[in-house]
Amino acid sequence: MIKKLTLSALTALTFTAGGAFAAGGAGHVEDFQFSFEGPFGTYDQMQLQRGLKVYTEVCSSCHGLKYVPLRALEGDGGVGWSEAQVRAYAEQTFEIYDEELEDFRPARPVDHFPANTGAGAPDLSLMAKARAGFHGPYGLGLNQLFKGMGGAEYIASLLTGYTGEEKEEAGTILYENKAFPGGWISMAPPLYGEDVDFDDGHSNDLHHEAEDLAAFLMWAAEPKLTARKEAGFIGVLFLAVLSVLLYLTNKRIWAPIKRKDTA
Repeated sequence: MIKKLTLSALTALTFTAGGAFAAGGAGHVEDFQFSFEGPFGTYDQMQLQRGLKVYTEVCSSCHGLKYVPLRALEGDGGVGWSEAQVRAYAEQTFEIYDEELEDFRPARPVDHFPANTGAGAPDLSLMAKARAGFHGPYGLGLNQLFKGMGGAEYIASLLTGYTGEEKEEAGTILYENKAFPGGWISMAPPLYGEDVDFDDGHSNDLHHEAEDLAAFLMWAAEPKLTARKEAGFIGVLFLAVLSVLLYLTNKRIWAPIKRKDTA
């Protein structure tokens, strides 16, 4: 059953870009240990499947993923589903407006996740890449190499950062959140723990639900992350071998001249 959020969530600034928020701000961001971190990290497909289920049953009621094709879920580069599983998921979960039919039809793998324009909430397709949870030292790229930019950590920290305190300002209910810059956010807590039951029997407490959802949103923002890392490693290895060959070639070319100079 899809979980409906309160009206205040629809106008939330939770994922609105700009200013300190876009940089992670002064909120407290927990350093989650994701499998895709580091130069050799890869996605955990079971975690991606769990995160997809959280998104489908909770988040999709307000947030779309309009830039993510449903067919991307298939195979090793996706969440590990077969073509038949992706087709069944698309048909049973989403309806797409077909301009040729001038009517809605069940989604197909060639379609993208729907854009949830009716809810008025921001799209989450690129949100994990648009946010940064960690900073500095600037210019060295050390955090990006060893931790990543921390967008997934920021999302997970935000989802688990609610304290339970509320206040009303200008007719809007605000919720205290330790990860959100300024400490108060207009989106009600979307996750409470035990919101979904995972097929693999994994723990569904709040911490794990948030972590799995953040990992899935990271995959949605960069589904080719593993391929990019593999290409980068091959490129660095090639350059290292080339550097050694150039050094040896240089020594061989200049060796006769150096012997003459010392004679």
